[in-house]
Amino acid sequence: MSIIRVGIVDDHKIFRKGVILSLRPYVNLKFVVEAENGQELIEQLAKMPEEEKPEVLLMDLRMPQKDGIETTKYIAREYPTIHIIALTMYEDERFVTHMMEIGANGYLLKSAEPMEIKKAIQEVKLKGYYLNNFVNRILLKKSHHRNKVAPSLTQEVSLSDRERDVVKYICMEFTAQ
Repeated sequence: MSIIRVGIVDDHKIFRKGVILSLRPYVNLKFVVEAENGQELIEQLAKMPEEEKPEVLLMDLRMPQKDGIETTKYIAREYPTIHIIALTMYEDERFVTHMMEIGANGYLLKSAEPMEIKKAIQEVKLKGYYLNNFVNRILLKKSHHRNKVAPSLTQEVSLSDRERDVVKYICMEFTAQ
């Protein structure tokens, strides 16, 4: 297999370096870009010649400045030939389905073995997607339950006026009636 140009976007430098180091034995993978957030990645891509841009990006979700969700949307729109694999600690099925819907080509947990990361990179480059058992199970479940709730990286909860009233009355120990 020919050399695959890879990039990694994660706000934890030690994690980025660890992934690069753990994939070093696979000589067909060449890391060409490394960024700590989506904004930095976008700036680097704008300066790179087309033939040097990554073919596959490993993308964290939660990052400062521009998170992985917004960056994935941007990359899918502006650089459609770049494949994206979410590489995150979020096991929440809402993140998996949302990332796949907005343009990710694969989804891996940070606990994945280097061999699986290598396999995902190669399959995404070759087939255009990588679906492991974890992702397959979630996507099959989603196809049965059409719940369109987008995940949020913030802890904020927004309530309607009616919901606030209900919470207020519950706190005042009123009954449901």
